[in-house]
Amino acid sequence: MARAGFYAVESGKISFRHDGHWYNDEERIENPRIALLFSRSIRRNPDGTYVLQVADERASITVEDTPYVVTGVDDDGHGAFVVVTNDEVREALDPSTLEVGDANVLYCRVKQGEFRARFLRHAYYHLARHFITDDGENFSFLSGGHRYPIRTASVADAGSGGASKPQARGLN
Repeated sequence: MARAGFYAVESGKISFRHDGHWYNDEERIENPRIALLFSRSIRRNPDGTYVLQVADERASITVEDTPYVVTGVDDDGHGAFVVVTNDEVREALDPSTLEVGDANVLYCRVKQGEFRARFLRHAYYHLARHFITDDGENFSFLSGGHRYPIRTASVADAGSGGASKPQARGLN
C-alpha cells in the first residue's frame, strides 16, 4: 500500500521565491492551505540549506531570498508595529533590525531574530509612511517616539541571513 507523504511532490523542485509564493518546478502553488502548510514547515539545516518537514517527511527546497516574507504590518495601538509573516505569525517589529538591500528592498529580523524577512510591497508601503529623513539621502523609521536608522544590508547578509553593518541608507 502506498504511504501518504511528500513523495508525490519530491519529484519536483520546490521553491519559495522573493515574491512570497511557493512553486513546484515552475508552477506556482495556488492552494493557500498548502502554501501555509509549507510556510509553517520550513526548517534550516546546519549548513544553511532549507527543507520542509511535516511529521517525519522531509523535502529539500530552494529559498530564493528569505524563508519568510512580511505580508502585513499593523499598528499595535501603543506607537509600535506588529509584522505578519507568510506563516501567519504575528510578532512585534524590532525597528532596530530594519535594513535595505539591493533594489531598495526592505528587510527585518523575525522569529526571535533568527531569520531575515523580506517586506512585500503592500507591507513596505504601510511602514514607509513612518520613514523620515533630514537630508533626503539617509532614512530613519519613527516608532514610539524613537528614531531608528534604516541600515544598508551587507552583501554577506543577503545569502546568510546574518547581521548587517550599521550604516544608514537612502530609500528611493
